[in-house]
Amino acid sequence: MQAIARRLGHRSLKPSATASISSVYHYNDADNPKYASTITARGTGHIVRKGTGGRSSVSGIVATVFGATGFLGRYLVQQLAKMGSQVLVPFRGSEDSHRHLKLMGDLGQIVPMKYNPRDENSIKAVMAKANVVINLIGREYETRNYSFEEVNHHMAEQLAMIAKEHGGIMRFIQVSCLGASLSSPSRMLRAKASGEEALLREFPEATVMRPAAMIGTEDRVLNPWAHFTKNYGFLPLIGDGTTKIQPVYVVDVASAIVAALKDDGGCMGNVYELGGPDIFTVHELAELMFDMIREWPRYVKIPFPVAKAIAMPREILLRKVPFPMPTPSIFNLDVIEALTSDTLVSKDALTFDDLGIAPHKLKGYPVEYLIQYRKGGPQYGSTVSEKISPESYP
Repeated sequence: MQAIARRLGHRSLKPSATASISSVYHYNDADNPKYASTITARGTGHIVRKGTGGRSSVSGIVATVFGATGFLGRYLVQQLAKMGSQVLVPFRGSEDSHRHLKLMGDLGQIVPMKYNPRDENSIKAVMAKANVVINLIGREYETRNYSFEEVNHHMAEQLAMIAKEHGGIMRFIQVSCLGASLSSPSRMLRAKASGEEALLREFPEATVMRPAAMIGTEDRVLNPWAHFTKNYGFLPLIGDGTTKIQPVYVVDVASAIVAALKDDGGCMGNVYELGGPDIFTVHELAELMFDMIREWPRYVKIPFPVAKAIAMPREILLRKVPFPMPTPSIFNLDVIEALTSDTLVSKDALTFDDLGIAPHKLKGYPVEYLIQYRKGGPQYGSTVSEKISPESYP
């Protein structure tokens, strides 16, 4: 019986059968406009794409995403993997720092690679097979090992130089920060602006994204506020709470980056300012947080000089003590400096509209993750919108 099966198997592999297999895979033809990628190499030519555009397809994009293990990184990797891209994930922490990303793509599409951001050869190795580089590296506080200037300026400049030397990098996307300016009172925002200048000088075709404060499940805005409120029963309101900000849903920022990759080259060399559809004062955003966690709002207004004095000891002792200092939460000196002025999208800036994206409003689903802070479970308590009196608060 095995011999008969082998003979039947050999007979099935005739030229006619081979032709039928070819016809099945004819949809992989890059000439078919339905399946052809729109990503271009510095404005010319197309990358071959296979499949219908799903997770098991091949988009032709091989992206090295620096900072992929961070907050924005997980949402960007998910969207890249969902369209069939291969994502190279440089990491410098433990082997567990990237494990949540591996589930987002098909087998072999998410490739973790150990690297050292201060080793040029290490960076070249993680960038060697890529045709797209996305830099998400950034931090809003300093540590004993990394300063604002090194993280937000020099690393961006180094990546741009290596990408230029590489020769095969078709797109370079740098994620900066809304409000980045050389005249900003914030050291981080000044470093971000210097990084943008250095990047565009080395790689003029790069695209710069300037997102506002990003809101999402792992954010560093509403989560610290809610955590502080649950622990101490009130929220420190830096200044008088009238500083205007334009927070944005993190998923929309990831969508904007992917949209820039999909265009025909028109995004290259441009700077986009990505703010949410609504403008909030700090006080109004805090009200939204209290409404979601179903707690009566209690504030302690702290003037800017006092807030800076509270945050200053960490900055003074940072490099003077032989042990790491605690990570700043609400009282972060650089964030306090940034709050001394409004951070809004410029009137003449390129925005979500130019990328064909309608950003989400924050009220509702984007902040539903805050229900974890309700002390009696998801259905506990009354909302602030019902205007309960402080006397009735349990």
